[in-house]
Amino acid sequence: MFIFLFLLLTIVLSIPIGRYMSKVFEGQRTFMTPLLSPIERFIYRLIQVDEKEEMNWKKYAYSLIVFNLISIASLFLLQLLQGILPLNPRGLSGVRWDTALNTAISFVTNTNWQSYAGETTMSYLTQMLGLAVQNFVSAAVGIATILVFIRGFTRKNTDNLGNFWVDMTRSVLYILLPLSIILSIILVSQGVVQTFNSYAIVQTLEGSTQTIPLGPAASQVAIKMLGSNGGGFFNANSAHPFENPNSITNFFETLSILLLPMSLVFAFGYMVRNFKQGIAIFSVMMILLLMGLGVALWSESQTNPLMQKLGISDGNLEGKEIRFGVAESVLWSVATTAVSNGGVNSMHDSTMPLTGLVYLFNMGTGEVIFGGLGVGLAGMLFYVILTMFIAGLMIGRTPEFLGKKLGPEEMKMALVPLILPPAAILIFSAIALSIPEGLAGINNPGSHGLSEILYAYFSALANNGSAFAGLSANTVFYNLTTGLGILIGRFATIIPAIAIAGSLSQKGKVPVNSASFPTTGPLFVIMVTAVIIIIGALTYFPIFALGPGLEHLLMLGR
Repeated sequence: MFIFLFLLLTIVLSIPIGRYMSKVFEGQRTFMTPLLSPIERFIYRLIQVDEKEEMNWKKYAYSLIVFNLISIASLFLLQLLQGILPLNPRGLSGVRWDTALNTAISFVTNTNWQSYAGETTMSYLTQMLGLAVQNFVSAAVGIATILVFIRGFTRKNTDNLGNFWVDMTRSVLYILLPLSIILSIILVSQGVVQTFNSYAIVQTLEGSTQTIPLGPAASQVAIKMLGSNGGGFFNANSAHPFENPNSITNFFETLSILLLPMSLVFAFGYMVRNFKQGIAIFSVMMILLLMGLGVALWSESQTNPLMQKLGISDGNLEGKEIRFGVAESVLWSVATTAVSNGGVNSMHDSTMPLTGLVYLFNMGTGEVIFGGLGVGLAGMLFYVILTMFIAGLMIGRTPEFLGKKLGPEEMKMALVPLILPPAAILIFSAIALSIPEGLAGINNPGSHGLSEILYAYFSALANNGSAFAGLSANTVFYNLTTGLGILIGRFATIIPAIAIAGSLSQKGKVPVNSASFPTTGPLFVIMVTAVIIIIGALTYFPIFALGPGLEHLLMLGR
């Protein structure tokens, strides 16, 4: 009942937020306009941008790539130099070069894969000026991507697709910043730490001393959750009591994982002037989410057979915080792997094998089950384009969607994110399993060790950032390979999305008639869902069988 009410509340909140987002991105007046419009205009003057100037797809993609490259370089340098910079009360030295490079790539691409412990590696300045800032702008880049994609369907006979700098500014100013302020206040009120004081030194009951990490965590946790980022201020992420102390903070943080990705689906429906289309795509995502949630809840409610021999039969509580229990931990974990958030309130490495399989499948779809901000919906539209192509072959018509004919150019671009990331996952995993540098990171041999390596590259290529933390990943090999994988996963989605938008925007609208394939009914929902499941099953079945599948059978003693 709790999960049902939680999902219902999230949906109810997402619809008006989606409407608000559509107004913001279409330049309409909202209740925030009087307050934020002067700030918005000041920002444009400061960066010398004409908000009325529009870009074609190549210029838009160029601006996005240049911004990301500058962001990676600046965050990389900030980490290397943090030892001589202020707001470093613990006197932490500069970050090792491979870890710094991996972290820079990870946070700039909205992945937030962390091979380091935040409280022992990053200064307050690096956390605030580097990581927290990227949490905002990386989410804004994802939103900008889906805005371009939507304009490709809504505009005709033009190559104008909006302005990257305007889209990103509005995303941060009107959406991410206000919601983050609200969530930060809620978190601070419940005990999430927010201070510039140095770490506390306390005396324990045994008479020894213990260092208690502190820092400006609440402000970073808020955007980490809302922006599909997931990178924790502390090493234990939201399992840490200073990031997520009780059920109230856990509720709001879990809600924040799903809130904006869901809202963007409804915003899509409003912006294409076909709300039923948004509902249809939302239905596909919700079906896949509920399927994974059902399997994971059942799996985690079972006691590990190895523990049953010891007389324990309370479900799988290993790796979970007692203050949250099984249901809240599973809901969070399924949501965070579906949405490409990657933040955790329990240890994924300690889940049952079938639960781990759900997490891998969620990421293996390309994070299209709501997915990361903007990029997740873009990934779903790639599957929609593929589905419409298949439907077109079945009925003998040129495929079309939202009044736009889908030609060879769109099909080729749509297949890039469906082929390249899975291929990279398998190649990187094979390399890691073939050389000493890769095998050295495995702490759990056998099928679970394989699952740990697979999870690392699934997480990197899906821009998720969570981990089976039993893998020792803070090595030059894993930092470089996961970093490269993160870049492939991010831009193999963004660039094709923008390119497809550029092609579609130059086409005229095709009137919908009785011979057109209906894209708002149950048949469309079933077909898209089936395509996603079939592609996922065919692509990854062998490694799923050798990893979590085999581990499950071994656990049962078969």
